[in-house]
Amino acid sequence: MKYTSAQAAKILRQLREEHQRLIAREAETSVFLAAVGEDPESLRPVYDYREVQEKLSDIEEKIRRIRHAINVFNLNTMVEGMTIDELLVYLPQLNERRARLSAMAARLPRKRAESGMAGRFGAKSQIIDYEYANYDISAADRDFRLVTQEIARLQTALDRANSTLEMEIDI
Repeated sequence: MKYTSAQAAKILRQLREEHQRLIAREAETSVFLAAVGEDPESLRPVYDYREVQEKLSDIEEKIRRIRHAINVFNLNTMVEGMTIDELLVYLPQLNERRARLSAMAARLPRKRAESGMAGRFGAKSQIIDYEYANYDISAADRDFRLVTQEIARLQTALDRANSTLEMEIDI
C-alpha cells in the first residue's frame, strides 16, 4: 500500500505505543502473587505467553518494514537538490550555524570585560579591559537572517515532500 512519509511516521508511532502497551500488560500479567492458603488458580490473570510473543514479534516486523521503507525513501527522494537523507543531516548543521551566528550578531562591538582578577596583595586591578568584536557584526546579522531563511525554505520543502510524496510499504 502507498503511504506518505508523514502517514508512515504516524503508523510507526502507533505501533511503538501498542508495543509498549503489550510489554506493560505482559509485565503485569506474566507473574502474580498468591498468599499461603489462597487458591492460585482463582487469582491467575489471563496471560498467554505464546500469543503475546507472537503479537510483539508481528509489531516489531511491521516497525522494521516501515523504518526500512522510510530509509529507502529518504535515500532516493530528492528535495531541493539533495536527498532527504542528506537534508536530514544538513538541517541540524544549519541550525547549529544559526545559533552561533545569532550569538555573534547579538554581540556588542565593544564591551567591558569582566575583571575579577586580583592584583598584588589581593586588591582588584585598576586596569579596565574591553572585549572587541573581531568581525563585522552586521555581516554576522545578515548571515544569521540568510541561514534562518534557508532553514525555513528547506523545512517547508521537506514538509511538502513528507506530506505529498508516497512510498510503497508492505505491512
